[in-house]
Amino acid sequence: MAEHTITSAANPRLKALVGLRRRRRREESGRTLLEGYDELALALGAGVRPRELYICDDLMADPSTQHDVVRAARDTGAEIVRLSRAAFEKVAYREGADGFLAVVPAVGTTPRELTLAEAPLLLIAEGVEKPGNLGAMLRTADAAGVDAVVAADPVTDWGNPNVVRSSKGTVFSVPVATATSQETFDWARERSIRVVAATPAATDLHTDVDLTGSVAIAVGTEKQGLTDAALAAADIHIRIPMSGKANSLNVATSAAIVIYEAVRQRGHSA
Repeated sequence: MAEHTITSAANPRLKALVGLRRRRRREESGRTLLEGYDELALALGAGVRPRELYICDDLMADPSTQHDVVRAARDTGAEIVRLSRAAFEKVAYREGADGFLAVVPAVGTTPRELTLAEAPLLLIAEGVEKPGNLGAMLRTADAAGVDAVVAADPVTDWGNPNVVRSSKGTVFSVPVATATSQETFDWARERSIRVVAATPAATDLHTDVDLTGSVAIAVGTEKQGLTDAALAAADIHIRIPMSGKANSLNVATSAAIVIYEAVRQRGHSA
């Protein structure tokens, strides 16, 4: 596919790119933005096929070596568009832009469409509102080998550019799904997946319960935690020991602690 060049920051095509920062536009088009060389390389390795790739050599750290992802994207059928520095900086959504911005298909499915292992380890994030926390949980899920992450009653979408950015692209390497809380917990029950709810009010420590077999670790919002309905639907309640004055940890940190306890119990090693 032929390459194109855009030098003017007023080009109408750039306006369409900026529009993908809005959730409604992402949902209407089924596309989202992916910025960054490392993130793009990870996504390509996970099988993502970009529709368009916008590049700026002036912003690349090392154009002589980083063009490997340009070739890889071109091989998948992506349209390659070169931008001037001014044009790229108009569409870049993160600080320290490195000259790579792709338009990729939106990610996410429903829990019922997930393909799971025989005894999966899952993470359910109920109502988590901060894209940075969702991204951090995805990075943990990727590192720990979690089978899937389900956003229950989500406040944001998986294609939010800030979720993509904070996940370092792992939103494309970890299966993700979205559903209401009711649908999520009904699905878990139908699949005989034990739901382990992390809550400061629990009696059992996270190290004292069995986290092997089919397990979904459920975490809630920073302020309120899991809803009463989620706590009622859970099979087990656990807490992480706290010695300080604060009564809770950051939700992404809590999820990481419990996930790695599950990994330890399962005897997995990196």
